[in-house]
Amino acid sequence: MSTAILSLKTTKTNWSDVIEYPQSGAKSKILLEDKNCRYTLMSLAAESTIAEHTNPRNATVNVIEGQGVLMLEDEEIVLESGVFAFIPANARHALKAAINLAFLLTLSEPVTGSNH
Repeated sequence: MSTAILSLKTTKTNWSDVIEYPQSGAKSKILLEDKNCRYTLMSLAAESTIAEHTNPRNATVNVIEGQGVLMLEDEEIVLESGVFAFIPANARHALKAAINLAFLLTLSEPVTGSNH
């Protein structure tokens, strides 16, 4: 289990202080975590991929910088600075960075008993 960079009392960080791109592949840093959500900074080197997978939690991708493609089920979503994408729990998804790509990945517990 990784230790979070921020505490629940910390309210601010600068992306330039925490974004580090690996030579290849992906690097993740848990910024903050509580019982309902995990906020992880993901940094992918150019041309790196994250293979198709599912997750039992809802996820959001909030792109900070770079470019890539998110395959969500059978839909291709172009990722670039400012893009926000929602990935429902258990949805198939994969990712490829065209150039160095950094995004905030938030995992949250799905609301049970709701159709929203």
